Amino acid sequence: MDDVVQSLVNLDNLEELYEVTGEFDIVTLLSCKDIEEFRDILKNRIMKIKGVKSTVSSVVLKAYKGPRYLGEPKAGQPPSAKQARQ
Repeated sequence: MDDVVQSLVNLDNLEELYEVTGEFDIVTLLSCKDIEEFRDILKNRIMKIKGVKSTVSSVVLKAYKGPRYLGEPKAGQPPSAKQARQ
């Protein structure tokens, strides 16, 4: 577990990493510019880490609350710089 965690921590795209209970041992949040970048990181970095047996991926479609929630621009106003980065 410690070696897998250390390898994951070194990924540039890694935003958050948690050791969890339940069906899985580790949950990570990655930030990627597109699905191709995500595929490359998963296939060529994460799946090649010794100790990683399998992965289950989910793509965030929209945030409603939390650190990645960008809010909704008010009617008639342009999005803020933070919102424009979506």
